[in-house]
Amino acid sequence: MSFVTCDISDDNADLVQVVTGLHWQSYGGRKAFSGEIVTVKCFEDNSRVKEQLATPGKGKVLVVDGGGSLRNALIGDMIAANAAENQWEGILIYGVCRDVDELAQIDFGVVTLGCVPIKSVRRGEGQLNIPVTFGGVTFEPGHHVYVDNNGVVVSQDNLLA
Repeated sequence: MSFVTCDISDDNADLVQVVTGLHWQSYGGRKAFSGEIVTVKCFEDNSRVKEQLATPGKGKVLVVDGGGSLRNALIGDMIAANAAENQWEGILIYGVCRDVDELAQIDFGVVTLGCVPIKSVRRGEGQLNIPVTFGGVTFEPGHHVYVDNNGVVVSQDNLLA
């Protein structure tokens, strides 16, 4: 189902929160994506990101609070390809990615603060499915997120149903 976050925001102003103050970059082959929120909170360690995207994800978006770190990529081409195989809609990372040319070829949404060639550290750290907050919005597991080139909108309910 296609959508534009501007229209979702305009038509549902009392039902949505809009992420502000952050400059997102779209790297994945899918430029607009939406779905039920699943969260990971981690810092420079993508262990939980990799684990979560290896599970079935149809209709879901992984929202990652990476603490805004620009030092270590939390997703690259291999994890994104696995996520696409598992039918995840996309990933929104308050942090960075890598392998951007390859990410653009994968039918999976990848929106981050930027990119860096340095891979993640792996210490098995991170928290799954807890509320995470960045850009003035709290992302609650089970709520819905809508992402396109205009920005990021969050609602408690699925506004596209």
